[in-house]
Amino acid sequence: MSEVVAGETNAGALDGEVELVGRIRQASNATFVARIDGVRVVYKPVAGERPLWDFPDGTLARREVAAHALSASFGWDLVPRTWLRDGPLGPGMVQVWCEPDPAQDPVDLVPADAVPEGWLHVFDGFDADDRVVSLIHEDTAALRRMAVFDIVANNADRKGGHVLPTAAGHRYGVDHGLTFHTEPKLRTVLWGWLGRDLDADELAGLERVRADLDSDLRETFADLLAPDEVTATIERCEDLLAEPRFPGPRGEMPAVPWPPF
Repeated sequence: MSEVVAGETNAGALDGEVELVGRIRQASNATFVARIDGVRVVYKPVAGERPLWDFPDGTLARREVAAHALSASFGWDLVPRTWLRDGPLGPGMVQVWCEPDPAQDPVDLVPADAVPEGWLHVFDGFDADDRVVSLIHEDTAALRRMAVFDIVANNADRKGGHVLPTAAGHRYGVDHGLTFHTEPKLRTVLWGWLGRDLDADELAGLERVRADLDSDLRETFADLLAPDEVTATIERCEDLLAEPRFPGPRGEMPAVPWPPF
């Protein structure tokens, strides 16, 4: 049976059995590749979530679903279709698989003197051979939108590997379990626009989200997040609308996740 990936179809109801195909070993939590009705998906059972000191146990799958709901409210198709359902290892998060294009690297490491035009510098460091390298990312509307999304979601884990480029040129964000905390937790590789004003499209997206947080999105979040986490999300959205520019790091956590990929 042929498989379908994100960006190619809405994939229908997807209410068949979750058939495990393999396990993604490098993931921090139990993460499996599976199929539902011939569609390739990622399946993360709640039982496989590793306990964390700063996030409540057993909540990461719901946060991933909340991230998809936030993406839908923005209207930017940032997060592949994600939902909660039962599976062979118990209830968990299921997300339509997004096949990245290996020829594209929206976030990259390059020699410090070789930052290409159209890219933004984040920071310098040393590679395994003690050569100075620069962490950079594309200066594109797609990644700007993702950075705005991360601010509102309070994403604590935007690594370079969590930005998936498709062959058609779209960029998807994945791995949103560490989101929606009440304390400032933003950790990202997408700092290149720090201090820059938001554009009209980004402000319009924020306004859609803020309005939705008084209606359907708030009802969705009520089933996925704690009440104080919903309130904190509203406050982050309002703060960004009141001061519409990319903010700098806040809180005591490192500003960039490690490793950055």
